[in-house]
Amino acid sequence: MLRTEQLSLARQIDLVFKELQEELSGLSSGTVFVQIRNNAIGKFGIRHNPLNGRSGTFEEEQEGLTASQQSSFRLMALESLKYKRRWTHGEISYEFAVRKGMVVVDATLESNYNMANLMIRYPRNVQTGNADQSFG
Repeated sequence: MLRTEQLSLARQIDLVFKELQEELSGLSSGTVFVQIRNNAIGKFGIRHNPLNGRSGTFEEEQEGLTASQQSSFRLMALESLKYKRRWTHGEISYEFAVRKGMVVVDATLESNYNMANLMIRYPRNVQTGNADQSFG
């Protein structure tokens, strides 16, 4: 059995869109997000735009993304990976909406770093004794 860390990030994004296909077919806007740790996608999903309610009930959207729009969306998501630089932990959000029959996507790439990892990589210089004061 393959583990996610054995797949490229692009292949993982492709799997995410395959998993979300049915949900995207019922939405015309929202945000797809993927949370990345060690270049592997852990959590992913869709943040829906607010539901419209009237007279005590919510109405389901009539139209969502077509197969063609989903394919364009997936290709744009894969293209956005070219802008990911060096970082291995973070989140990518794809805000999408249908405008004049075309899917419009804004991608936000967010890197996350852990200070504890830096402290291991760059240990305090014990010989000078003034390492804490070098930022002042």
